[in-house]
Amino acid sequence: MNKQRMAVIGLGHMGRHMIHRLLPQYTERIELVAICDSAESSLHREVAEAETRPRLYTDYRQLLDEVPLDLVYIAVPPSLHYDVARIAFEKGIHVFCEKPLANCLTEARSLMELAEKADMLHAVHFSLPLDPAVLKLRELLEEQAIGQIQSMDLYLEFPQWPRAWQQNPWITSRQQGGYLLEVGIHWIQMIQQVFGPITHVKSEIEFPPDSNQSESRVQAVLRLHNDIEIRLSGTDQREGEERVSLVVHGMEGTLALENWCNLYRTGKNSDLQPISVDDVVSPLPILKQIIQILNGESGLIYDFHDGYNAQVVLEALRKPGEGFVDVRPQLMGDQVVGI
Repeated sequence: MNKQRMAVIGLGHMGRHMIHRLLPQYTERIELVAICDSAESSLHREVAEAETRPRLYTDYRQLLDEVPLDLVYIAVPPSLHYDVARIAFEKGIHVFCEKPLANCLTEARSLMELAEKADMLHAVHFSLPLDPAVLKLRELLEEQAIGQIQSMDLYLEFPQWPRAWQQNPWITSRQQGGYLLEVGIHWIQMIQQVFGPITHVKSEIEFPPDSNQSESRVQAVLRLHNDIEIRLSGTDQREGEERVSLVVHGMEGTLALENWCNLYRTGKNSDLQPISVDDVVSPLPILKQIIQILNGESGLIYDFHDGYNAQVVLEALRKPGEGFVDVRPQLMGDQVVGI
């Protein structure tokens, strides 16, 4: 079996995680042949810590032009996603892209169309729907464990933004950063996968006085195709520890997915109890699924269509209109519902 040749472009938190945590698990099936970052010092630091010796580049265009590749992992700021992916598709390279898919909805749709035309693998790094806690949540919902769903609450609440481990020049910018874009996109996409299409969005956003800074407070409602509403509360001024959670209210109880991976349940007459997910088998990480697909095996990924549909809702949240905005005309594929 030939090894897949892979490049990592962007050495922020996710690029480093790919190099040092994920790729070493699959050295028999994939080889890191090149890395790229605009900061040359970052390149040498990461190579010194890595187990391999890939070629180093500060220009992604030069890398994509000179290095024979099977797969590229795009972990640069969102404003560069479109150009990197476009060039990769033109050269017949499979693309694994960080979220959000692009820097705006127009670019996201164009990338989706380019991916279809290129007929290459295209994946967005969405993993939350396949997390053991979410798989268990889905199982309990299918079993009607809390009865018919009445409503939901989504909390994106942080004591500060950005988080201490995620400091970079763009993460607080209104164009490319903010917790809605960085964190909310994961939950939007998970909700679309688990609960179905989000068809209407109503949003109120408060921004800091600095016109370049990302959102401070958000109050929004996401309405599903079946009219169930999800109340969204966001802030960067939460007292105490951050809370990133989805609470599902049913007629017979409540399920709460707290801080990404902790699942709890209450009944009509019972207190909140933790739900074990130790027995849940997850197909994660997404990289493993991509490797399987590239080797002609079955695999599960979320592609650029999923990335685009999540971005439709994200952009409606970030650029609110008057009252509820109907996003159905913009949705594609399985997310399309009757208007």
